[in-house]
Amino acid sequence: MHILMVEDEALLLEVITADLEDAGFAVTQAPNAETALEFLKEGVAVDLLFTDIRLPGEMDGWQLAEVARTMRPGLPIIYATGFTQTPPRIGAGSLFFTKPYRASAIVKAINELAARPL
Repeated sequence: MHILMVEDEALLLEVITADLEDAGFAVTQAPNAETALEFLKEGVAVDLLFTDIRLPGEMDGWQLAEVARTMRPGLPIIYATGFTQTPPRIGAGSLFFTKPYRASAIVKAINELAARPL
């Protein structure tokens, strides 16, 4: 399974990526929504989007997920944030985590989402 990990905190991005790779997942990293969208437009095989909500740039994680779902309907999404003033916009095939979270909980959530039929 290939995960597109979108996180602007470099240390957290590296730590979670390492944990996910240790669990057997392939991970593509993006520091913002715009970079993540470029990967999707280029056709990078992505089985799950894991995105922070608060991101630098023009788009937040909610907006990224909405655009990603138009490009790839049914794409499973995990949202994560330490703080948001925006009410969650979680749809089918999505999960929401607040920071701090445990990598083991994320791995479990990925496996659960992957097992769900689209």
